Amino acid sequence: MALFLRRAILAQRQLTREDNADVRIDYGIIFSVLTLAVIGMASIFVAANHDTSTTSIGKMLAMQLVWYLIGTVAVVIIMQFDAEQLWKLAPIAYGIGITMLVLVLFMYSRSYYADTGAKSWFSFAGITFQPSEVMKPAYIMMLARVVAQHNNEYPVHTVNSDWHLLGKMFAWSVPIPILLKLQNDFGTMLVFFAILGGVILVSGITWKIIIPVASIVGIVGSLLIALVVFWRGILLNIGFKTYQFQRIEAWLDPSANTSDSSYQLWQSMKAIGSGKLFGKGFDVSNVYVPVRESDMVFSVIGENFGFIGGCVLIFLYLLLIFQMIQVTFDTKNEFYAYLSTGVIMMILFHVFENVGMSIGLLPLTGIPLPFISQGGSSLIGNMVGVGLVMSMRYHNKSYMFSSSREFH
Repeated sequence: MALFLRRAILAQRQLTREDNADVRIDYGIIFSVLTLAVIGMASIFVAANHDTSTTSIGKMLAMQLVWYLIGTVAVVIIMQFDAEQLWKLAPIAYGIGITMLVLVLFMYSRSYYADTGAKSWFSFAGITFQPSEVMKPAYIMMLARVVAQHNNEYPVHTVNSDWHLLGKMFAWSVPIPILLKLQNDFGTMLVFFAILGGVILVSGITWKIIIPVASIVGIVGSLLIALVVFWRGILLNIGFKTYQFQRIEAWLDPSANTSDSSYQLWQSMKAIGSGKLFGKGFDVSNVYVPVRESDMVFSVIGENFGFIGGCVLIFLYLLLIFQMIQVTFDTKNEFYAYLSTGVIMMILFHVFENVGMSIGLLPLTGIPLPFISQGGSSLIGNMVGVGLVMSMRYHNKSYMFSSSREFH
């Protein structure tokens, strides 16, 4: 009888552990990402069916599905790492990412460079890969470690210690924009700036520092726009390209040159506007938009499903971000908080910039729409970010980085 009871207790404990493991999987995040993936596949189908003639529809969809599967495997693997393991992996991932950003300057795709002027893609057997996309989660991990370690060493924030922290964050960040500038990839550079800005806001740095720094950034941005309009020769002398000026001009006045520099933006705006409130219906497209399957994929949703469809899509992104924030509060982990902030800023900026440029609110950049745009590099980078957030609830450990316990 005693042996029977012992076996029953052990079986119940095993069942409880399995139930707990099941509960620790965040199905809300999975649902949001899966829904976005379905929308992405449908949108790529429409774009390929109407606006792309160089690649067969079946091949494009099959390749995108393969990238989704690879991304899913990446999520499952990353979920196995707890906070302490991610802490130790952060400098390794950062080092690998920087190495790849250097290597691509010498081993870049010649054909892609001829088309775009960017040295930002590897090419192997017809498959292209952009290392800066996987550098994003590596950078987030390293930035989270730097901030958490500093705040452990300086538990009381002072102006001097906050300047010290800001210096550390900039020191780890500086190599990335330099390498991206050499690759001629300004759009991706903006994503890293957004990640840095988000982590700075939650790092505990005093507003006495944040407000002046933010003011300087705003003044510099305004000055750059003024130089583009009135004194662009100065910018040409320091390395800016003519096509970048054309994008600013197209943003400021999209109707000025609709047959040349403003063509892509103008067509995107026409397609989205033609969808009106409810859209024309699935797989109905009467407006040609260049590169619609990747950068301008939001125009597919706007034309097919109208304003309502666009709002539903944005709601799904907000739902995903809300769930990520909720996971962060549930785990109560400082290192995880900075990790999730970086991931949230990465996804949020992608959505903000991609939708904004598609409707003419922001200048055109080569920034894809997360989980929807065609392409594997961006999808893998975003899925890795999702894996980092899902690992929080899966392990649910509250390492608070007190003086009695640190990660080494």
